[in-house]
Amino acid sequence: MTEGAPELVLETARLRLRPLTVADLDLCIALGTDPAVMRFIGPVETAETITAQMSDLTRRCAQGRIGIWVILDRSRGEKLGTVFLLPLPVEEKDTPFGKIEGDDLPEGEIEIGYWIKPAAWGRGIATEACARLLRFAFEATALDEVAAVIDPDNAASRRVLLKAGMRETGIRRAFAQDCPGFRMARAEWVAREAGDA
Repeated sequence: MTEGAPELVLETARLRLRPLTVADLDLCIALGTDPAVMRFIGPVETAETITAQMSDLTRRCAQGRIGIWVILDRSRGEKLGTVFLLPLPVEEKDTPFGKIEGDDLPEGEIEIGYWIKPAAWGRGIATEACARLLRFAFEATALDEVAAVIDPDNAASRRVLLKAGMRETGIRRAFAQDCPGFRMARAEWVAREAGDA
């Protein structure tokens, strides 16, 4: 990291978030090949496809501020899933990883999202990780807002995003389809942190 770059290992009461590396191939395969995890995300991947994608999945830009983090249980070190800040595609079907390069923020919207192992579902892990990454986004980057989208049938992710402080913005285009959108602006995050929201 260059001088003045933000600390990229983030912590909460229960979790440690650290940048994804090629050594996390096991986690990526566990998530991407699990039909339960992929139910609302897209087709189940093969281990070979995920292995070939690792160079994209580990890309970072804006001095590491944009990319994917591994969610770890602080007490046991267990990998629970991933949480990310990535460019949000509008008419493309996949994340435009080619935009993740250089020292600047990529053009366009940045989305927050997560993939969690089923064994960690229902424990507030996704909400805690998203809330911490939103804090990072507004404390350590120049982002004025962060977006999110979900599958229309994914009620659990809707609850996660609302609990993390995001607001629903209605149906929007993302990943070449119409889907429910969410957003948090910097001013909303500041108000929430101050206890005004």
